[in-house]
Amino acid sequence: MNWHDIALVVAGIIGSGVALVHGILTQRLMVRPLAKAESLFAEAEVRWIVSWLLQFSTFNWFLGGLALIASIWFGPDARLVTGLLVGSSYLYGAFINCKATRGRHPGWMLYTVALGLIAFGVNGSGG
Repeated sequence: MNWHDIALVVAGIIGSGVALVHGILTQRLMVRPLAKAESLFAEAEVRWIVSWLLQFSTFNWFLGGLALIASIWFGPDARLVTGLLVGSSYLYGAFINCKATRGRHPGWMLYTVALGLIAFGVNGSGG
């Protein structure tokens, strides 16, 4: 395992870790209150799908982190594709989070660190 592999693993751990915290907070602060707010959505099916859509980014970021960790066993081309796909998701999350919170939230900072690690990791000779 070289430094590029370690960078991808750390980026994956950061991404999956942030996703888990995001999922827990989203569940507590948004999904549960939404489920109780029957006046907002008359249909239970609508509340159900909105709850799942709120957690979509959590699911995406978590699996992206796992893919980054697994990418240390991929070839260089597959690492690059994995880095681009996961990195684009993390970039979107970092940008929107920073803009929405005016920079007062650690999520965008952590995903920015993960993006730097991804960039370093995919530029290695590993695989």
